[in-house]
Amino acid sequence: MTRRRRIAINTGGGDAPGLNAVVHAATLAAVGRGWEVVGIRHGYRGLFEPDGLMKLDRDAVGGITHLGGTILGTANRADPFKYPTVPPEGGPAVPTDRSRDMIARLHQEGIEGIVAIGGDGSMRLACDLFERGLPPVVGVPKTIDNDVLGTDITFGFDTAVTIATEALDRLHTTAEAHERVMVVEVMGRHAGWIATMSGLAGGADAILIPELPFRLEPVAEKIKQREAWGRPFSIVVVAEGAIAVGGQETVRLQGDRFRSMPVLGGIGERVAAGLATLTGKEVRSLVLGHLQRGGGPTSADRVLALRFGAAAVAELAAILGDPSPTATADPSMRCGMVGAIGGVIQLVPLSIPVSGIRKVPTTRGVVLSARAIGISFGDEPDGHFAS
Repeated sequence: MTRRRRIAINTGGGDAPGLNAVVHAATLAAVGRGWEVVGIRHGYRGLFEPDGLMKLDRDAVGGITHLGGTILGTANRADPFKYPTVPPEGGPAVPTDRSRDMIARLHQEGIEGIVAIGGDGSMRLACDLFERGLPPVVGVPKTIDNDVLGTDITFGFDTAVTIATEALDRLHTTAEAHERVMVVEVMGRHAGWIATMSGLAGGADAILIPELPFRLEPVAEKIKQREAWGRPFSIVVVAEGAIAVGGQETVRLQGDRFRSMPVLGGIGERVAAGLATLTGKEVRSLVLGHLQRGGGPTSADRVLALRFGAAAVAELAAILGDPSPTATADPSMRCGMVGAIGGVIQLVPLSIPVSGIRKVPTTRGVVLSARAIGISFGDEPDGHFAS
């Protein structure tokens, strides 16, 4: 058995179905090596709190694979580089760089490696912290948006698409009964994966995504075309980050000193109002919001999360110099992210996921399939649809 090591696991950013499955698999894989495992509560925030670390063992992670959320908690405002800190003289909290304090706590706790579960923002944070002295880190790609570079798919995505598709199935009946247009806003800040996949699966008539700036006129034309065919109802799916031609993102809440990224929301309502004017029909909008994050993961997400968790520990072991026959890590690599590429889990440099956003290809793949069956993306010449 390899010598006893101590590693930490944390979850950052928004929650996603499958987080607990990753924690479960990573913990069991590490314990199976004779390692000690601790969980950092609420992203990196637990490193600034006396009780912010929790022991993870077989008992702690037993029976959690099917549960949504995360037993570790997560946080969107725990960036160590701008951590909310109350000044000695009192008053409101101010952003403070406490990254070195955080890293010092890790070393004091004897943490030799970290499994960091998160999206592109969490991967970027891990990369920056590693340059400051963070122990070796292996990231696990987590986001329902499926927009992390370096992996073909992220866990949580399949569950979000399934939930959105089920919602569309239900809305078809009420839309048809009342001869309405239903506009459904789904998550997807910079990438329209959820909108595209659920829209195609759920029989949408139009899909609006961030990758393709839209006009409402083609969508209205599609709705009128369906009316002429004796189908006086339509379903429109819009990603929260979709942008009209010449327009900007629809922002519900601006960012603050601790979280620079604004909260998007409201594009569905705007699209509904515009389509009502252009078509003269009754148009209703619905925001699925956090329903897409909630509940237990699908079987596909459970399997993917478990594979990611086990692989992350194997790769971390190789980085730390322990025998790990299933690892793909280059011996010189000290940080990386496990990704599913062509069905194979492998370690990719952390520089890949922090280099950009994985967007929906608009000239191939699922978009072309959707266009072929007459789904509008709001960018067609007026009256030009496949069917």
